[in-house]
Amino acid sequence: MPKPKDLPCALTIAGSDSGGGAGIQADLKTFASLDVHGTSAITCLTAQNPKGVRGIQAGKPEIVRQQIEAVLEELPPAGIKTGMLYSAAIIRAVASVLQTRKLPPLVVDPVMVATSGARLLKPGAIRDLCSKLLPLAALVTPNLDEAEILVEARLKSVEDLRSAARELHRRFGCAALVKGGHLRGLREAVDIFYDGRNELLLQAPFVRDVSTHGTGCTYSAAITGYLALGSKLPQAVEKAKEYITQAIARSRQVGHHSVLNSFWARS
Repeated sequence: MPKPKDLPCALTIAGSDSGGGAGIQADLKTFASLDVHGTSAITCLTAQNPKGVRGIQAGKPEIVRQQIEAVLEELPPAGIKTGMLYSAAIIRAVASVLQTRKLPPLVVDPVMVATSGARLLKPGAIRDLCSKLLPLAALVTPNLDEAEILVEARLKSVEDLRSAARELHRRFGCAALVKGGHLRGLREAVDIFYDGRNELLLQAPFVRDVSTHGTGCTYSAAITGYLALGSKLPQAVEKAKEYITQAIARSRQVGHHSVLNSFWARS
C-alpha cells in the first residue's frame, strides 16, 4: 500500500465564530479547501450570527499559550496566522511563545472591529499588538479602518493605501497588505501589497448584494495556506486575492444569509 501523501500544516490563532462565517471556522475551512491540515489555538468564544456579535468570552492567556505549544511540539506548521486576539494579555501570551522559536511566516490579521460594529480588540491592546506581535510578522493585513488606526491617518484614496502600506513596513519591518474594499467611489476592490521591494496593486470587481462577513479572515487564511504550500509571499498574496474574489462571487445561501464558498474550486 503506498505511503499516504504528507500534508502541510498551518496554525490559526483566533476567536471562534458560532455562526461559522468567520474566525477559526473560516480559517479551518480555507485551509482544508487548499489541502492544508489546519490546527488552531482558540483565543475567545463569541456568540454571533451574520447579524452581529451578542457576547464575547476571552480565554485565559495560559490556555492560549498551551494550545500553541501543544501544536508546535507535534504538528509543526509551515504557516501561522493570527486573527481575533482581543486583549493585551492574550497578545503578550501569543508573542511570548512565538518569539522564542524559529517559526514559519506569521500573518497578522489585526482584527479590531466586526462588520457589525462590535469591538473585537480592546483599545488598550493596540499598543501591545504594535510593539510585541507585529515585529514578529512576515505580513500584516489591515482593512481600511484598521490601517487608519495603525498609521493614525485618514485613508481616502488608492494613493493613501500605498502610503499606508509603506508606512506599516517602515514602522514594523514586515510586509503590509492594506485592503481597500471599504473605499468609497471605486468600481473595484483594490488592495495594495508592499514588502520593501515589491509593490502589488490587486484589483477585482465588486460583487454586489453579497455579505462580506468573514472575508478578512478567509483572505488572510488563504495567504497562510499558500505559504504553507510553499509559495513566496507576493505570490501567496496574489493567489489569495483570486481565492477570496471567487469565494465571494460563488457564495452560497444558508437560511436567509449568503456565506462565502471556501470550496469554490471543487464545486
